[in-house]
Amino acid sequence: MKNTTNEMMTVSQVSELIQSGASLYLAASENCLKQLPCGQWIGGTIPYFMTETGGLISNDKILVTKISTKIKNVNILVYDQKNLNQIPRNYYKNGVSLILIPAFSEIHLQYAEECTTWLGVFDQPLVGWVTGIDLSISTETPKVVNGQTGEILLNHALVMHIELPDDLIASANIINIFEQSDGDFIEFAETGFDAKTAFVNGQEVILADYILKNKIDTQLPLVADYMGAMINVSFRDIDHKNQKVRFYAPVFSGVKYQIAKPFENYEKQFESVLKKQQIETPFFACNCILNFLYANLDGKKSGHVISAMTFGEIAYMLLNQTFIYITIGPRPLDRK
Repeated sequence: MKNTTNEMMTVSQVSELIQSGASLYLAASENCLKQLPCGQWIGGTIPYFMTETGGLISNDKILVTKISTKIKNVNILVYDQKNLNQIPRNYYKNGVSLILIPAFSEIHLQYAEECTTWLGVFDQPLVGWVTGIDLSISTETPKVVNGQTGEILLNHALVMHIELPDDLIASANIINIFEQSDGDFIEFAETGFDAKTAFVNGQEVILADYILKNKIDTQLPLVADYMGAMINVSFRDIDHKNQKVRFYAPVFSGVKYQIAKPFENYEKQFESVLKKQQIETPFFACNCILNFLYANLDGKKSGHVISAMTFGEIAYMLLNQTFIYITIGPRPLDRK
């Protein structure tokens, strides 16, 4: 059963869908989202996409994930810092929840730090992305939009909780092209989106100086092994003047990181891994803006999956430089 349609549309086309009563999960520029009528939708700001014809940077098109009318229920909720940990309590017994969080906000950091400690968070798929901006426009701020009210929010999470029919089940899938290298172990004294110092094999260093001295390729993320799952933290930029390194996700104190293992060609590596997965049309997918930039995907086709290219990916945890997708299919008979 095909549960959604993932398609690039114009503002007028999306407006018609909203007015028809459709439930939608949207990705577009702030300007596009502001033009839409109120209805059963949530949206996040991003201008980067992978489309049927290839990578696209657009400020006038909207990526639409249309929720099938065959799905039982849709419940849109707004979460602030006080009730963010209540997200799992609003899961349907059999369902999937799509989340949007604005990048670099306080709630972004809180989610990254706390989500794995929430009771029941892994009981149903919780998947989505971190909203961003056009990197060529420094004055923009990542936002989420509550389509039910038209509110534009800078420090709230939006979640579309979806209830599935009893004969269907959702599965969250993660593709990470990176592995840990056999290089230095890097640890941090504090959790956060930036760091001045780090401990390299137990010795404290100025991180910016360490990266420069060792000619670290910052297109390669830091990678931590979470019980066999490789979780990336991507470099955002380095301020050598103030000796500060910024990340697209927080680094955590007490966690050992290593720089990812390099490969010969980023573009070919990414394309090869996607082809091996043989992904059919997913319910939902998103990919990282850094994969878009570093693999030079603007104007190039990589697989056939339509997706937003985001400032962070969420599959329960906050991820970086990762491709995630949801599949929905028949529930196995022995799991009824």
